[in-house]
Amino acid sequence: MLRFIVRRLLQLIPTLFGLSVLLFLWLHNLPGGPEAALLGDRATAERRAQVREALGLNDPLWEQYGRFMQQLIHLDFGSSIQSGRPVLDEFVERFPATIELSFTAMAIAIAFGIPLGYLAARRRGGFLDFGAVTSSLIGICIPVFFLAYLLKELFAVNLGMFPASGRITIGLATPDVTGLIVFDSLITGDMQLFSDALAHLVLPGVALASIPLAIIVRMTRASVLEVLGEDYVRTAESKGLRESTIRGRHVLRNAMLPVMTTIGLLTGSLLSGAVLTETVFAFPGIGSFLATAIPARDYPLMMGFIMMIATSYVLINLLVDISYSIIDPRVRVR
Repeated sequence: MLRFIVRRLLQLIPTLFGLSVLLFLWLHNLPGGPEAALLGDRATAERRAQVREALGLNDPLWEQYGRFMQQLIHLDFGSSIQSGRPVLDEFVERFPATIELSFTAMAIAIAFGIPLGYLAARRRGGFLDFGAVTSSLIGICIPVFFLAYLLKELFAVNLGMFPASGRITIGLATPDVTGLIVFDSLITGDMQLFSDALAHLVLPGVALASIPLAIIVRMTRASVLEVLGEDYVRTAESKGLRESTIRGRHVLRNAMLPVMTTIGLLTGSLLSGAVLTETVFAFPGIGSFLATAIPARDYPLMMGFIMMIATSYVLINLLVDISYSIIDPRVRVR
């Protein structure tokens, strides 16, 4: 197992290196150049030349890339043009909110998606199968921002069942432990804060879970149907094994391999920032902050956020590979 993990870690190096090259080239092909992003479109040619000289943009490209890599290694992404704060501080402050929202959405998607997909496969052609497939198609087709507005209007504005925006109710004190309010409130025993933070996660979590839920239902259904047709399942049934044994040891365990890969990819994409969902619910995560950075041309922040998001994405995929190898040890020797 250790050799497998080390091999996967080494494979991340060229991935992150390639991403750094793309980011560097993107930075040098910005409209007007990086100096225009810092000074604005109305800056004089003389002032732009001074900034280019100060930033070393007139140096050979390989020297600039060397400095760029040195900054990345030291996690120095510069300062945000909007706030003036270090980009790393902005990311660390907002990433826990995105983590909570993403994991809430994935928990909802997994809790409902896998059982629905399994039951749909077991009752293929029946009413439950038809309902699950139809619902998954609707879930994929409905735009997330539209569903978010519907949920907000119905359950927050009209019925008042859940908060309409934010991460917690204004005025509540939050413990400064990990930045994950739900987790921090549990370890500090603040049940009022815990219930309030959960209530704020429900609507954006359901909206964000709609597409992953639909994908997991369809993937689980297809995978279970494929496994049910395998010879070893029919052999187990002919031996008279208990249904629970067949379902757990032979069907679900093998059917979960492609589903787990899908879950890992979906989790990584959610952690990249649910821009639309966070914007609708004014949720203070990296997605909503990126939405303000793009029109403000805050290139240092966008560059830093993209690099850190991509790193978290590949690390999540590493965890998926490890879990894949635990379920199916044959993966380790491939």
